[in-house]
Amino acid sequence: MNKKQFFLGIILASLIGGVIALAGASYLFRPNSVSNFTDKQNTSLVNMLSDEKFNVPDGINFVASAAAVTPAVVHVKSSVSITQSQRGSDPFEEFFGFRNPEREMQPREAMSSGSGVIISEDGYIVTNNHVIENATKVDISLEDNTRYTARVIGTDPTTDLALLKIEAKGLRFVKFGDSDKMRVGEWVLAVGNPFDLTSTVTAGIISAKARNIGILRNLENNLQIESFLQTDAVVNRGNSGGALVNLAGELIGINTAIASDNRSGTFTGYAFAVPSSIVKKVMDDLLEYGAVQRGLLGVSIQDVSPELEDRISEKLFTSRGVYVAGVNAGSGGEEAGLKTGDVIIGIDGVETNNVAKLQEMVARKRPGDKVEVKYLRKGKEAKATATLKNLSGDTNIVKVVPPKIVSFNGVVFEDVKSEMKQRLKIEGGAGIVSVNDETWKESGAKAGFIITSVIGSGGRYKISSSDQLVEVLKDNIGEEIVILGLYPNGQEYYFEIKVE
Repeated sequence: MNKKQFFLGIILASLIGGVIALAGASYLFRPNSVSNFTDKQNTSLVNMLSDEKFNVPDGINFVASAAAVTPAVVHVKSSVSITQSQRGSDPFEEFFGFRNPEREMQPREAMSSGSGVIISEDGYIVTNNHVIENATKVDISLEDNTRYTARVIGTDPTTDLALLKIEAKGLRFVKFGDSDKMRVGEWVLAVGNPFDLTSTVTAGIISAKARNIGILRNLENNLQIESFLQTDAVVNRGNSGGALVNLAGELIGINTAIASDNRSGTFTGYAFAVPSSIVKKVMDDLLEYGAVQRGLLGVSIQDVSPELEDRISEKLFTSRGVYVAGVNAGSGGEEAGLKTGDVIIGIDGVETNNVAKLQEMVARKRPGDKVEVKYLRKGKEAKATATLKNLSGDTNIVKVVPPKIVSFNGVVFEDVKSEMKQRLKIEGGAGIVSVNDETWKESGAKAGFIITSVIGSGGRYKISSSDQLVEVLKDNIGEEIVILGLYPNGQEYYFEIKVE
């Protein structure tokens, strides 16, 4: 091929390419004659996905997880008695020292609601403490609208968790997952009952871990634990106590708080859940001991920060960690050799970059457990083994004996808990757990009412326990009796009933 033929070939190729380009441009930019949005979208150059060509990968498909979890998330409704003004008196009141219900209204009941998660087939349920706090009665509604009255097995205000129990078998439940394995950016589902909309599922990601947002302040002994999982899954009022699960349908958190608008109280982008690592430990403690067993390191702590260095005028040689501001005498921390000024950077091989993470790691332990503490002293790394102790300064486990439960003709009674006796200044009594007998319901008996005395044919009986109450009721079968007592808010009340 000579030079002349070569240059003619180039010119010809250029001409052909230009014609093709002009034709393509003419096609792309010709006036659009499509007159409906269905055709517009079907012919869009960016509409590259179709049912045949695009499927959601199994790893981010929410359907299976939602189907597994939803039947095990319940609606929790709590009744709280509100004190009413008390006026006037009558001879009955003066003689027996109790209010006459004919002369004044019965205690008004306020209602609150939230969510709960079934964690065993025999009816144990985890929820938030603030959902059932001071409740005189706790009602549970399953997804299929089956209703139960729940007993409160135990509560832990320091983590805002509570354990409930309903009398049922073969229930669907959510298996505990490992919140430690969750990574920022992983998909999660929030399942609950916002605004009384039952069985609501929302999706989001883990936005952060070990968040302390200061919602559990001012608790007794300052032992609150805040090491929340943060998520952008939509959570609103009523979701409290509901499930945060991974895509395998495993429980990795209990939804507890939201970042909300100050006026409306609605969700503004982030929600916070107690991680399952803490939830499982608290639930195990409440089930086995009736109370949470808290192992304490015995040190005063705060987050490391440049502001802290300026305040104490000391170089800490690290930008992250937990500064030891003080060490309690006789504590596990003191016995391990920790000193004021140390910076704790790890517990049992896990980095503790802030107070929330340190508290979370220690909260998983019980008195008598040992932890390996990694810390910096004047910039030099060291390790020590500390034995955790309880509030009393020893390693004993404190077990709370659950109140005895008895029943009589469809009414369930339990012994009054010691803290309730102290608060109401009574020596004993029998609390009504549930009422499933129409005669008792019509007489005015309600769950939460505490029976302290019974007036029968044999005189007045002072009630100290549920067993004694049942014996008195049996002795008065066929008789009209007067039952006297008070509500948890201190309001006194009585009602009459014929014992069948």
